Amino acid sequence: MIKENLELVEKHIQEACAAAGRSREELTLIAVSKTNPAARIYEAYEAGIRDFGENRVKELLSKREQLPADIRWHLIGHLQTNKVKSVLGKTVLIHGIDSLKLLDSIDFESRKQGIVSEGLLEVNVAGEESKFGFLPEELFPLLDRLRQYRNLKICGLMTVAPNVQNPEENRAVFRRLRELSIDIKSKKVDNVSMNVLSMGMTGDYRVAIQEGATLIRVGTGIFGAREIGEERQ
Repeated sequence: MIKENLELVEKHIQEACAAAGRSREELTLIAVSKTNPAARIYEAYEAGIRDFGENRVKELLSKREQLPADIRWHLIGHLQTNKVKSVLGKTVLIHGIDSLKLLDSIDFESRKQGIVSEGLLEVNVAGEESKFGFLPEELFPLLDRLRQYRNLKICGLMTVAPNVQNPEENRAVFRRLRELSIDIKSKKVDNVSMNVLSMGMTGDYRVAIQEGATLIRVGTGIFGAREIGEERQ
């Protein structure tokens, strides 16, 4: 089932890239493995996936110990500052950096550990009260602060778009995130690059690809439906 699901997702990715005139190599598929046991994750690994996304630090760390060492783990959920120390160095990318306090904490703890951490600024493009993230107008006042960090590198932006029936309704959200990344890049801020756009999930990743996503986060489309109450990916 997982292998067949991945083949269908890959087909859709190829079609979306072709429609947008993009190369498939520009895009990375992250399999959102939260709530799935290690055995099911290994099925996806055997099918060729190497990038996996987890929402919770404890779950990520546990699975990391059980699964192959060449897996690239992404922390895609909200990160509490008291969990920063334990997760640093265990992920390739922290997607949901959503507050100044968290930015400061990641840089501080990374400096203590003698490492450079990479992350994305989470942007609440649609302004949903239930979502974490900086509002678009809060990004540019942050830039002076970001250039002062020495152990945290911001590589781009991430957003969780609204849960909609018609994926076309999120096109403007994805387009706005891309526009923000272009505007920030034009500022040429030290320590900040805008090479990564993490956007698009199971229901709307094809639209996100057409609007410039470089990372898409697909869970249900690969592993099947989750229990009611789980946030979709």
